[in-house]
Amino acid sequence: MKLKNIIYVIGVITLCSCSDYLDVVPDNTPTLDHIFADRTNAESFLFTCYSSLPGHEDDTSNPAFFAGGEAVCLNSGYLWHASDWSDIVVPAYRILAGQQNSNDPYNNYWDGSRNGKNLFIGIRNCNIFLENVDKPIDLTESEKKRWIAEVRFLKAYYHYWLFQMYGPIPITDKNLPVDADPEKVRVYRDPVDDVVNYIVSELDAATVDLPEVIDNQLNEMGRITKPIALAVKAKVLTLAASPLFNGNADYKDLTDNRGMKLFPQEYDKEKWKRAADATLEAIQSAESNGHKLYKFVNLRNLNDSTVKKMDVRGSVTDNYNQEIIWGAASKADHIQRSAMPSVSSQFSNTISSEMAIPLNVVEEFYSNHGVPINEDKLYDYASRYKIRQATSEDRFYIKEGEKTAGVNFDREVRFYASIAFDRSILYGAGILNDVATNTENIPHYIKARYTEYGGKRSSECYSLTGYFPVKLVHWESAFSSPQSFSTATYHLPIIRLADLYLLYAETLTEYSEDVNPEVYAYIDAIRERASLKGVIESWEQYSTNPDKPKNKTGLLDIIHRERLIELAFEGQRFWDMRRWKTLEQYVNQPFRGWNVNGLSPEDYYQIRTVLNTSFGRKNYLWPIKQSSLDQNANLIQNPGW
Repeated sequence: MKLKNIIYVIGVITLCSCSDYLDVVPDNTPTLDHIFADRTNAESFLFTCYSSLPGHEDDTSNPAFFAGGEAVCLNSGYLWHASDWSDIVVPAYRILAGQQNSNDPYNNYWDGSRNGKNLFIGIRNCNIFLENVDKPIDLTESEKKRWIAEVRFLKAYYHYWLFQMYGPIPITDKNLPVDADPEKVRVYRDPVDDVVNYIVSELDAATVDLPEVIDNQLNEMGRITKPIALAVKAKVLTLAASPLFNGNADYKDLTDNRGMKLFPQEYDKEKWKRAADATLEAIQSAESNGHKLYKFVNLRNLNDSTVKKMDVRGSVTDNYNQEIIWGAASKADHIQRSAMPSVSSQFSNTISSEMAIPLNVVEEFYSNHGVPINEDKLYDYASRYKIRQATSEDRFYIKEGEKTAGVNFDREVRFYASIAFDRSILYGAGILNDVATNTENIPHYIKARYTEYGGKRSSECYSLTGYFPVKLVHWESAFSSPQSFSTATYHLPIIRLADLYLLYAETLTEYSEDVNPEVYAYIDAIRERASLKGVIESWEQYSTNPDKPKNKTGLLDIIHRERLIELAFEGQRFWDMRRWKTLEQYVNQPFRGWNVNGLSPEDYYQIRTVLNTSFGRKNYLWPIKQSSLDQNANLIQNPGW
């Protein structure tokens, strides 16, 4: 059974409810004894446990792609009123637009609705597996240990996913018996620290028997390894140490009907130490097992500038490359079609181009000097919205002789690797039938004005802002014909080594009284790949605030910015800004883009607001569905809902 191809066996009986499904066994219906009678059937149930993994690569089920405003959705271009929104609007985008609710929450992973999975079902299936894995008579001891470790990891991960969304959750270490007293079924939410310690204990137990690497890559890629478990542990402890859960005064009074306070009452600095230690261990495990920062292998004699862009883009899309510690289960297909601009003179009905990057995010990327554009002494920040014509010096990033906005010039490599825009250069996308002069080594350039290839030509399938997250598009994904786009296979990274480097820099800086010089090496390694100088040198030479990286507050601000840039569009920003408690500040500003109805450069490069939001503080935690609260009076709703 090839896990990397996601051939999941869901099982032949429903094991999801608290009903008495084992009281009556109809003819020809397998029992648990039958399911776990031999290795083959037990392995099928192992993959059933895997099947509850969230759709990390799916922009409809992973709220991180839209709920945090990293991208805005095309639908808002013509559906201005909430009452007009149809079911096709991405659920997480409704959250961004202020439509989250407790009657039927979007991306509901507690009950399993609105493009969310019921992760308590996943947890229960894991418990069923652990309770019955001793039954197969032909299962070797080494296999059994590994399978148990995988399932304990999965159970921990499902708890973690719920925890990062809802905060305190009921710990489900064992399944309740079918005939359990009704009062026992009415579970309580457990306090934050208890939940964190439980998740970590399960991860620690799993780590012992997990393989260091996957040897049988043909059939087992995607299964859990020791570096994955250690990396998730680092993420869990960093989340627990962050402002959302560490001394957050907003939640100090959340108390259930037992009088139990569910959130820590005081800030605990030592949580950062625990997180830093776990992150360093995860890095050491990853590196000792062959993980390293990705470098593109140039087999096509590409110019140096294109190779540098591919170093960044390939770290995400080069499938199972050495930087990726854990990749998503399913292939990234829909998200590529959502991110890809058309480069054909004929409209392609196989891409949607609906993931539009707001100008707010565009401006977060550094200048080519490696500092924020509003800090760069040499960057013409005041003229960034004025039209400018590209010269030969810009030819690897912007089409020579063409006009675009000043904000698109003189930016860092990660900007050009991650974002496409009107008149920008895009490597890849295949050979077009209608461009006879194009070869594999001649890049396309984007035409995104009204009625142009990549612009608005109908009421759908265009970028609402004029910017596209091409970092998510594999360079070998191709327009095999003007109207057909085929995606190359890759599995979106859930965790890659650069993530851990920046996580360690953050946790160590948070714990230290002053700046710890050790962190610079981890930040600068990532910046070096992006052809940037180290933070000290860059700020000293180019920033109006040259001492910023030399004090703790300034360095933390830089580390946060580095995470937003390096991990842009990978489903990390939303979770980071939540745990930092900065999402409210970011989201409560107008989301802007260019006038995509403009034909000329003068008309096109006019800023317009594409969405106004009102992000209340209650949105930091998901609401529990009201019907679940009605059924269980021991559950308490999250504040504000």
